[in-house]
Parts: sequence; structure tokens; C-alpha cells
Amino acid sequence: MKTPTPPQNQPYNFNTTEPVTMQQTSSKLPNMPQELSITSTTTTTTTTTVTNTKKLTLIPLIFLIYFEVAGGPYGEEPAVQAAGPLLTIIGFLVFPFIWSIPEALVTAELSTAYPGNGGFVIWAERAFGPFWGSLMGTWKFLSSVINIAAFPVLCIDYMKQIIPAIESGLPRYLALLCSTLGLSFLNYTGLTIVGYTSVVLAVVSLLPFIFMCLIALPKIKPHRWLSLEHKDVKKDWNLFFNTLFWNLNFWDNVSTFAGEVDQPQKTLPRALFITVIFTCLAYVFPLLAVIGALSVEPSEWGAGFMAQAAELIAGKWLKIFLEVGAMLAAIGPFEAQLSSSAFQLLGMADIGSLPQFFGLRSKWFNTPWVGILLSTSISLGVSYMNFTDIISSANFLYSLSMLLEFASFVWLRRKFPRLKRPFRVPMRLPLLVVMCLIPCGFLVVIMAIATKKVYLVSGIMTVAGIGWYYLMKLCKSRKWFQFNTGVEVVVEENDHERVAGHLLQIDTF
Repeated sequence: MKTPTPPQNQPYNFNTTEPVTMQQTSSKLPNMPQELSITSTTTTTTTTTVTNTKKLTLIPLIFLIYFEVAGGPYGEEPAVQAAGPLLTIIGFLVFPFIWSIPEALVTAELSTAYPGNGGFVIWAERAFGPFWGSLMGTWKFLSSVINIAAFPVLCIDYMKQIIPAIESGLPRYLALLCSTLGLSFLNYTGLTIVGYTSVVLAVVSLLPFIFMCLIALPKIKPHRWLSLEHKDVKKDWNLFFNTLFWNLNFWDNVSTFAGEVDQPQKTLPRALFITVIFTCLAYVFPLLAVIGALSVEPSEWGAGFMAQAAELIAGKWLKIFLEVGAMLAAIGPFEAQLSSSAFQLLGMADIGSLPQFFGLRSKWFNTPWVGILLSTSISLGVSYMNFTDIISSANFLYSLSMLLEFASFVWLRRKFPRLKRPFRVPMRLPLLVVMCLIPCGFLVVIMAIATKKVYLVSGIMTVAGIGWYYLMKLCKSRKWFQFNTGVEVVVEENDHERVAGHLLQIDTF
């Protein structure tokens, strides 16, 4: 399927199957704001043709975003244990307005204004320069690949209920290796296949919760939702807020493969809007059903309690069904986050933050095989470690990156107020600042309650990211690797139109 050539009033996107002739332009209008759009073509000649590839459509994109963020209600139980049923219900009803909706709105506006691979890295680079784009890439990439490592481990933990031999020792290591490599190969086959696989995984993993909610209906006593009889519950605010945060973040990950989406200016905002509603309902309904149908102490709500609740509500069969669903649900986030990490590296190669070979694609599936290989290798190494503190550090790095992302959003709106934005958050700058300050305040709270070890590990990773930027700068100056340079679309704006010219030049570094 060919991708249509963008109309003149849209950002140029070189992820196209049409040959593109590169011309140098210098027709800049004086005293006009200028902006750089995204390109992702690597060439040393005057024309280039990109391999024909299928694009992501609305339905698979919705479920890819869903698995970027959630993957099912399996991880919400610790919130009840930490703060009790009422506060947990309120938390999952209110927190989307504090965090999920602002992050999704930012993602929708900037992904449609810059519909290329790389996402948040490009936003930071356009707002504050290449140093901050590179640091954003380091923070996001490390937090994502470390999170990826958790999902094969979760799969093995559920599988050991059926196959006890893989509980420990060499069989466990081999199971982790085989599952990680198998899931990575699925990712290698392309985003379209991963997207439709996500649809199937979501349906199968959510079915037991649908059955549980329906069977629980006659047993629900609404007063249990509002009951304050558990006054002796010792509040663990660190666990409570981190549980909410972990279950409702990563909305912006979809931006790293915006260039692979069919008609991203229309498809991305729709997909984000639908997924926000779908994800919140998928968390709240099972929570209301179990709390309303069962009278149990908050201390019982440990990780995996939903499976026990399914047995109490409907019997052993539903518990087994839910456990199988949990195992399959762990595959979805692995695939979605591995895709976003791999395409992030490809996007950084497109804008010259990384050497060109990071942007290499498979001849068969057009997927960024170097990014997939590197992300898989790092996550595989981490999966054999006790990485509780490392994951906490990854969340800390993610918080730093989100502070930079919100700042980039506000600054780009101020810097380029008339930049063509196919989706635009319907607020003026002062209200946008308020909208961003609320989740930023929450991020500061999350970072303030971190442990000393988290501060240390996060500091080391950040220093390593700064060192990586200057190492890449040295590689460019010494011409040790090939980098894309001068890859830009100059956009000049006025109140009525955008005059666009494009310039593509690849230097050998």
C-alpha cells in the first residue's frame, strides 16, 4: 500500500513509498518563526525510495497503546493493600484526570505536529536543542528496556504453576532466554503483526474479568465501596502512588513509532482518546466488582489477589482462566514497549543523535532490527538480576524525562504558536501551563519519596547519558561513524499559511 504524498499544508514526512527529490532551499521569510519538522530518510544520492510497508491502522494501534500503558487490571491490587478500598477506587477514578489525560493530550498534539519516528526525543530536541534531545533519549530508553525485562519474568512466574520445573535453576534461565528471544522475534516480524497480536491478547486476557464482573453482579453490596470500616489500615503512600503511576503511565511511548501509523494526524488522537477511556474502565469495573462482592481485609490484597477473588466469586475454573490471561497479558506490554524502544533508536538515528546503523531496517519486515537486538540484549541481561531497585531507578528516570517532556510541550507552543498542529489542545498558554504543572507536581512527589539507592543509581545513569552525548559528538568530529546531518524541513509560518522547503544532506562522520 502506498502512502499518499503529504499536501503542501502538512509537515513533510519522508516515511513514504514515493520517490522524493531533495532540493536545497534558502527562501526564508524575514522575521518569521521557523520550525524543523522530521525526516527519516538516509541517503547519499539525490533521490530515495523507501521499502513498501504496511501502516498501523486504528484498531491495532488502540491495543498497542493499551499494552504500552496497562495490559489488564492485574497490577492494581497493591493499591488496595496500601490505602484501602475507598481511596483506591477514588485513585483510579481521579488519577486519569491528573496524569493520563494530560499526558495523552500532550502526546496527541506533538505526535501529530511531528509525525515521525523518535517522538519525545524530537520534541525535546526541537524545543531545547540536541543535548536535551539526547538526554531525553537516554532517560526514556533506559526506563523502557528495564521495564521490558519484568514481563518475561512474569510469564515464567505464571507458567511455573503449570510447569514446576522452571521455578529455579538452569530450567528457569533457559525458559527466560527462550521466552525473551521468542517474543523478540515476534516483534521483528513487524508492527502490523504485533498490533493484531495485541488485539487477540487483550481480548483473551480481559475475558475472565468480564465473566467475573457479570457473575459478581448479584453479590455486590454498594456500601462496601464507601465503607470506612478499615480505619486501622496503615497507609503506605509510597506504594499507593507508585501503583497508580505504574498502571497509568507510558502514554507517550506511542509517539516513537508515529511514522509507522496510517494517517497519524487523524489516527493517533482517536486512538489515544479511545484507549484512555478503555483503560480506565478496564481498571475500575473489576475493582468495583471484587470490592463490592467480597468482604476481605485490605491486607489480603497482595499481588495476584484478583485470581483468588475469581475463585471465591465463580470457582476454580475462573481462577485458572484468569491466570492464563495474566500470562498472556504479560506478552502484550513486552511487545509494545520493545517496539517503542526500537523505534526510538531508529528515530534518534534519523535526526543524527545516533549513528546511521541504529536506523537499519530488516529487508523482510522493514523493522528496526538493530534497535530490537540492542533492546532485547539489555532487557535479557537485566532479567537475570534482582532488579527491584533498578526498576525504581528507571521510574525515577522516567519522571525526569516527563518533566522535560511537559517543559518541551509548553515551550514549543510558546516558541512556534502558529505551527500547523492537526490536533491542538484547546487551551491558551496559561491554561496549558496549569495543565502541565499538576502532573509535574505529582512527579516531584514521586521523586521526593525515592530511596538513597534510587538517587545514586539514577544519578549514575544520568551522568552516563551526558557522557554518551559528548561521546557521540566526538564520534562526529572524528568521523568514526556515519551520522545523518542537516536533515531538516524548514517551515516558515504566518497567520494564513506555511511556506515549506526541504533540505536533506547526509555527511559522512
